[in-house]
Amino acid sequence: MPRLRLMNWLVSQGLTGLSENELIRGFCERCRAEGLHVSRGMVFIDTLHPIFEGRGFRWNDAETNESNVFEYGSTNEGEAAEAWRSSIFYHMLEAGHEELPLDLVNSASHNFKFMGELAEKGHKHLVAYTHRFGEAGTMGQMDCVYSYWVTRREEGFGAQGLAALRDLVPVLGLAIKTAAQADIAKTLGRVYLGRDAAEQVLRGRIARGITERINTVLWFSDLRGSTAISESIEPDEIIPFLNDYAQASIDAIHEAGGEVLKLIGDGVLAMFTNENMAAARRAALAAEHRFRRNMRALTARRTAENRPVTTAHVGLHVGEVFYGNIGSDDRLDFTVVGPAVNEVSRIASMCRSVDRELLMSSAFRSGLDAAGRNYLVSTGRFALRGISRAQDLYTLDPDITADEVVGGKYERYLAS
Repeated sequence: MPRLRLMNWLVSQGLTGLSENELIRGFCERCRAEGLHVSRGMVFIDTLHPIFEGRGFRWNDAETNESNVFEYGSTNEGEAAEAWRSSIFYHMLEAGHEELPLDLVNSASHNFKFMGELAEKGHKHLVAYTHRFGEAGTMGQMDCVYSYWVTRREEGFGAQGLAALRDLVPVLGLAIKTAAQADIAKTLGRVYLGRDAAEQVLRGRIARGITERINTVLWFSDLRGSTAISESIEPDEIIPFLNDYAQASIDAIHEAGGEVLKLIGDGVLAMFTNENMAAARRAALAAEHRFRRNMRALTARRTAENRPVTTAHVGLHVGEVFYGNIGSDDRLDFTVVGPAVNEVSRIASMCRSVDRELLMSSAFRSGLDAAGRNYLVSTGRFALRGISRAQDLYTLDPDITADEVVGGKYERYLAS
């Protein structure tokens, strides 16, 4: 078998950034074309992700109902832990095996999870591999590539086929690890920097002082009475409390097309950009509307669980900001700065004084279309702390929540 040709393909596709799923598919198809009769391949690798533990990839020589890509959660507890401990890979790690061939026709091999199912589908022989990383190559839980390869041939892969897989699978593993690390970088960027900021950083905008001047809609929200609540509950309840409410606001902002820039304690700073600034304003209002809906659902759940609940204040403003890298040479923040950022936080803090959950600046209101302005009412003119000029602030017309007809019209306006 011309292994060098397949190795060259793996290296070139790994360098070009082919996805893990396409790498597996291309590898299996080329193996078969070269006379190595793979009938099924499965590869998985742990990762560094806030939700799931790792990702797996499958290829079959026949149509199945299985997905080609799957994600799995923690294998430390529950059914997932039981499945992991009954797998061939757990056995290999415990026994120190890097390669383990199995005769699937032999029922003794069915002690490992899924081996019996493979035999029932006509597969005859399997070889499994664990390729461990060195300490310098480990990232979080990503310390090994696991794989197995199956054939329908009665005689199995044979000595020549096993020798070929022994040479080829590590190269495939390296290509998959490269793709997985790129995925990790994107995930960590989105989680810690925000979606747009991560894209810009990964495109190379990482030098200190690289910023752009943009006009944007700004959102600032914080929780009401969170300090008192935090002092009244058990320490291990504080983080779940903050996480629940952060999820409610972040989900709403993302669903409306906004960009979360920073979490500041229980506060959230976000922005909405659009070439049509009226549309950006409407998106911010839609996010606030979704946020209140999320809050109601969250309050109902936490109340049923006998856990503390609260409400939140939101300030909306429009202004020019600098968006980009700010900080020192070795510690940068990709965020927005400018007087408008200070103003939106002051506007949100005024919610307590006027007993409103939402306040908007006159700059925000003036850029709305006529239909949007009709849903706002003035709360008066106020001097904001640290801001030289007083300004009018607005909130939503109370009829939106009190009158079903008005509320329905407002929802249709937000959806338009």
